[in-house]
Amino acid sequence: PKMVYVYDHQGAPSGLGEDAVFGVLQQAASAWDQCGGQNTVVLKRDFFEAKGALKIAVVWNDDDKLGTIGLANITKKTLTLSPEAFQNLKKANVGRQLMETLQMVVSHEVGHFQGLTAHSRRCVDVLSYYTNDAGEQCSIRDNGILPKHFEYRSMLPTACDIQRCRM
Repeated sequence: PKMVYVYDHQGAPSGLGEDAVFGVLQQAASAWDQCGGQNTVVLKRDFFEAKGALKIAVVWNDDDKLGTIGLANITKKTLTLSPEAFQNLKKANVGRQLMETLQMVVSHEVGHFQGLTAHSRRCVDVLSYYTNDAGEQCSIRDNGILPKHFEYRSMLPTACDIQRCRM
């Protein structure tokens, strides 16, 4: 299907410019096009109408994120990013760079809009969950244990993510 991600920069944490976040959204949308759909990203001020396309609002808001860094709400057609979480990441300066983390989160949430509601058990997949409510963990090669403070997840969909999406 055609999907239009309409980005509203209002509420974004300081240090994350509109052009940079817009670029991250474009990379994620473009990468998921391999799944067979057609994704477009527009700025809210440039959006008029999505003829024949599903409109998804991309917003910064800590009220709707349900304790997560990002959330794809399929029912409300919103992709919500947490300004507080990204501000805290910026202050802590831990792990990956801020923009890499943003890319990973956005790519993961866009994947849910592509139809992948279930998470992957492979840690490297952008749709991995690491741990779920049942306490299950994702798997790394040779049933190894994922090192603490080490980011293993891809920033964009892997071939396995795309294959799952196509199925």
